[in-house]
Amino acid sequence: MTVLLEKDIRAAIAEAARRVRAETPMAPSITNTVTISFVANAQLAAGGSAAMVYLPDEGVAMTRAAGAFYINAGTFFPFYAEALPATARELHALGKPWVLDPVGIGIGNMRTDVLASFRKTPPTIVRCNASEIIALAGLWGLNTGSLVASRVKGVDSFDSIEDALPSAISVARYSRGTVAVSGATDLVTDGKTTVRCPGGSKRLSLVTGGGCSLGGVMAVYACVATPFVAALAATSLYNLASVRAAATTDGPGTFAARFLDELYKALPDEIAAQPFNVEECQ
Repeated sequence: MTVLLEKDIRAAIAEAARRVRAETPMAPSITNTVTISFVANAQLAAGGSAAMVYLPDEGVAMTRAAGAFYINAGTFFPFYAEALPATARELHALGKPWVLDPVGIGIGNMRTDVLASFRKTPPTIVRCNASEIIALAGLWGLNTGSLVASRVKGVDSFDSIEDALPSAISVARYSRGTVAVSGATDLVTDGKTTVRCPGGSKRLSLVTGGGCSLGGVMAVYACVATPFVAALAATSLYNLASVRAAATTDGPGTFAARFLDELYKALPDEIAAQPFNVEECQ
């Protein structure tokens, strides 16, 4: 097992950021209704192109034009029981990268059934909090977590990053992709290499759609980079932009607007220079 070198990771992050700005890749989303606008605005500010879809035929059709796709399991409509698995199956068939945010895992039979179905067509990136990845690993039968063991509650996490690490590695290895776990220190792993990213502003948690929009931006980066680099580049961008936005605002409303500005203004080399630590998975 070979651990990626820090200098190579940073070079890949900078290259991904440059390509996104140059190519404006499109990463459509089926995301929750609470955060649609913020997700789209964040994707645009980061340099990508956004498209929001709902219905089964729309999701499947958009996979063909997409560089990558984002599926968020937040607010559910009855037709999502068909739309989300159908879109995932098409993405899998086409070999297109996609990002899953398993928001609300464990709430309701339909959501649980849909998230369980993704085991057969796994995402290339899972963007989540610590409790969500523990629950997802259990739902997929990966033996490192369970819906009971996880303390997931709605959209909030009550588990630590360290508690989530075995589940994150297990899911990453199973999917042959990447898991990005958000927290006070963010964690990104592909099952071989784990990167811990300190930083970011706590004020981002006061804005509805902070985490959801991060998944959307990861999808933008996944259009031009490997899942691991895409997840890490988006995480680094968010840490940088949130700290800068918090330094010049005094409340969540102005912070949200300034945060989008800072996503837009961040330079590739600044994104790549964000602090992180690299280690080999055990």
